[in-house]
Amino acid sequence: MKRYAVITIDVQNDCSLPGSVMEVPGTYERRGAMQVVLEKARACGVPIIHVVRLYNEDGGNVDAFRKPSFLAGAKCLVTGTHGAEILGDLLPQNAPKLDCERLLAGEFQELGSNEWAMYKSRFGAFYRTELEAFLRDQGVDTLVFMGCNFPNCPRTTIFEACERDFNLVVVRDALSGLYERGEEELKRIGVRLIDASDEAIRMV
Repeated sequence: MKRYAVITIDVQNDCSLPGSVMEVPGTYERRGAMQVVLEKARACGVPIIHVVRLYNEDGGNVDAFRKPSFLAGAKCLVTGTHGAEILGDLLPQNAPKLDCERLLAGEFQELGSNEWAMYKSRFGAFYRTELEAFLRDQGVDTLVFMGCNFPNCPRTTIFEACERDFNLVVVRDALSGLYERGEEELKRIGVRLIDASDEAIRMV
């Protein structure tokens, strides 16, 4: 039997809410499909990891390509702000706010039963993090991906997961920025593409 984990990527207020500073079109509209998968995962006791980006106010940990605009005033995902928080629709009941200090230190913050947040410093969630070890400790071998802006962070993380020999599932209608060629490229590395309403999602 496969052991699943669901991973959401960058579904934070600054990236998701309409009119937000870093809004990725289509992310907010996909929250319903994400909720469907998350509720199924919670009902089955499947681990859920919400991957987030966090930037310090001084820009010290901002990507080099983004730092000039960040320091010029286009600040987003700043630690301790509402914009950095995970979209509330995706969180379990009574989930705490992000503990940015712990997350930046590389810890996994518990948000609910079998549900955590983790910080990534760059596009890929496996880059300089303990994500692989965390998943292996949970006995996970299959990852279900959803979230924000496929061309950047989800795409990078999916390919990193492929390099680590995880089985891969992408929920098409729960991932913003996905395009036809991207779907074909995912299929070529063995990704199974489904929709939140598919009967196959019951395997999660």
